[in-house]
Amino acid sequence: MTLPKLLIISAIILFSIIGVAALFKNKPPHSDFISEPVSSPPPIEIEINSDSFSSSALSSLSQTSSSPLPAPSLKAKDGEFSDKDSNDPFNSPEKVLEFKAQLPEENRVMEFFNTTSPKFPIVETITYKSRVNWQKGRPAWLSDYANHYKTSRHFIARSLNGKPDYLKQDVNEGARFNILHPHKMIHFHLLIDLSRCQMWFYYYDINTKEKVLVKTYKVGLGRLDPSARSGLLTPLGIYSLGSRVAVYSPKIMGIHQGAKVEMIRIFGTRWIPFEKELHGTTAPAKGLGIHGMPWLVKNGTLMEDTNSLSKYESDGCIRMAAEDIEELYSIIISRPTTLELTKDFFKAENSIETIIEIANK
Repeated sequence: MTLPKLLIISAIILFSIIGVAALFKNKPPHSDFISEPVSSPPPIEIEINSDSFSSSALSSLSQTSSSPLPAPSLKAKDGEFSDKDSNDPFNSPEKVLEFKAQLPEENRVMEFFNTTSPKFPIVETITYKSRVNWQKGRPAWLSDYANHYKTSRHFIARSLNGKPDYLKQDVNEGARFNILHPHKMIHFHLLIDLSRCQMWFYYYDINTKEKVLVKTYKVGLGRLDPSARSGLLTPLGIYSLGSRVAVYSPKIMGIHQGAKVEMIRIFGTRWIPFEKELHGTTAPAKGLGIHGMPWLVKNGTLMEDTNSLSKYESDGCIRMAAEDIEELYSIIISRPTTLELTKDFFKAENSIETIIEIANK
């Protein structure tokens, strides 16, 4: 190869190397990937339901967010919450939990019926004997025990049967069951929150001044009525409950609003009437009561209709599920009982001691 040709080839190779190097120098690193500016995620709107908010939910929120989420301000008004009041003290998830914790819930009703521990100190377990010194002339029946100890037959039957069976009242010699303690002065009290459709059942031992929450129930209430002070057909105030109670079963007929009806279709299986207006009442006691859910015919069978539980659909009475009204009925009908109806559990101002004083005037 001649020298001129060698120089030409060398020059071509050199310029090629320079061109390739220049090309790589001008190409940005990682040019195969598309890069976009990083922006913060859009704000998240969170609706907190105070009835279902829990510590586990709060933990979940804190674990999934790198920065604290703004907490809505909560204000209790007739059982609902609003986020419009920035000055409300319930303005953080922790306060929501605190508010929830303040609304008591309990279910200790079996302590009335247990013949072994746990059981309430206001009950006593006794052994059935057909011959007793307080019954003369004939053997004592279960109804005699009920009258003697001021305890309903239904109460004794449930304790005797060991289950919510109030109608089977067969008793054999040596059987054991509970009665309300004969030496205890007992007052029962029901507190109903109209805004939450909830009822709290308490007993009060007058001797020891002990107040015990027995159970919390869901209830149905009267239809909305803007003209009423309560906002409902169900009134406000404190009432005593009456003794003209009733047990209904299919085919028991009665008169309701001038018409002959099957009573279970209107009042369910139990009826406990209001008796007397005691304090701050907004309607007469007459015609009002606590009773079961209406029964309807479904698929050819008469059965309880629980659709109105926790709703405002009655003519003013308090509605309860059958299993709830039946157990409550069995306990309270043989002892003095008062009922307080309030718009808000936290605004109930009357102590049971005060209510008992009012009831005894």
